[in-house]
Amino acid sequence: MKFTDRYILNLKPADKMQDIREGDGFGVRVLPSGVKTFFYLYRFDGKRRFLNLGHYDPKATPGAPGTLAQARKDYIEAKNTVNGGVDPMATKENAARERRQAPTIADLCAEYMENHGSKKRSGAGDERMINVEILPKWSQVKAKDITKRDVNAMLEDIAKRAPIVSNRVRSLLSKLFNFALEREAVLLNPCLGVKAKAVETPRERALSETEILTLWRELGSGTLIMSGDVARVLKLILITAQRPGEVAGMHKNEIDGRWWTIPAARAKNKREHRVYLTDLALEIIGEPYGYVFPSPVQKIVNGEALDVPITESALSCAIRRNISGERYLRDKSKKVYKRGPYKVERIEEPVNRIGVPAFTPHDLRRTSATLMAKEKVLREYRERVLNHTLEKMDATYNQHDYDDVKQAALETLERKIKRVLAGKEQDNVVDINSARGKAA
Repeated sequence: MKFTDRYILNLKPADKMQDIREGDGFGVRVLPSGVKTFFYLYRFDGKRRFLNLGHYDPKATPGAPGTLAQARKDYIEAKNTVNGGVDPMATKENAARERRQAPTIADLCAEYMENHGSKKRSGAGDERMINVEILPKWSQVKAKDITKRDVNAMLEDIAKRAPIVSNRVRSLLSKLFNFALEREAVLLNPCLGVKAKAVETPRERALSETEILTLWRELGSGTLIMSGDVARVLKLILITAQRPGEVAGMHKNEIDGRWWTIPAARAKNKREHRVYLTDLALEIIGEPYGYVFPSPVQKIVNGEALDVPITESALSCAIRRNISGERYLRDKSKKVYKRGPYKVERIEEPVNRIGVPAFTPHDLRRTSATLMAKEKVLREYRERVLNHTLEKMDATYNQHDYDDVKQAALETLERKIKRVLAGKEQDNVVDINSARGKAA
């Protein structure tokens, strides 16, 4: 029988795979999962060959990939190829081999994200830069054809509107081409010798005690344009002195009584880190269920909705929205663009609702470290609380957990913050060396 759209649509899956043929090699395969795949079955040089013509998509527009019409067109083209003495499967395999040996930038980026980028903490940021800055210009360009001149031209163009972003793109491009070098897809890294287009200076922003009081009051006022969970994350960063992304990603399973264990997979230095939770920290966390700070947007994987935590970029967006009245502009596909004057949407007049000059989530962590220093917490103990990378020998041979001093340091930080919030003078300062006690 000759296939019709209605016939294909109404095919029902069975317990076993079904191959239904129209005739002359053209058919459709129905899997138990319900997936339907068009195929062309033929013989070439005495060997039976199966050519996949694509999955059936009932929602595809007429004549588009995934329709019966397009599959039949591909079938006729493949059949003519066979009649002409050429194996279409071999042609397809050769094309795939060529893509592996001489990939386009789009191919390279896809392989990099699948095998490496998606496993990094900065994977989401890498993907945004690829989609916004790299692919629009170089998507179909062969990776081996990119020159140092091309790299410089791209970075200079980006630097005109976003100097710091150009440095990030330069770093990502270098990683991409090193990845390609390992796979012998290119002969050299065109980023070698390319200088950064913007001079960066380390941030030194730490909130003053007056700013801490103002921020804390506004975060609890309910008048800001941000969710209650975002406000809680910002408070907890200040209380625990941990990295914004690590705090935002906190899960119930990581909490055991008064101790929060950040797993190595989520820690920046890939080392498991234990954080003491003070009374104020536990009050902010409340009774957790799953992710402590769940994102209002679920992630869809293979058709299944998964819960995910609030992202660090969401924290930054919320702060900027309340200070400058701006947010990321979204396109029709709901993908978040990088910031920049040409991609930022003004949602209101710039009114500083927080009442504190611009700051970032990470500035709160720096503020916590500064407060501990003011309270005479020793530098070594502060570093343990902050989970900074240690000297190689110490990291290798010193396996003491330092729970006692981390507890004392964070309790000292809490007392300081409570005095600031109460508007009291800086009195009754407790020296950490006399406050050390066995961790609970």
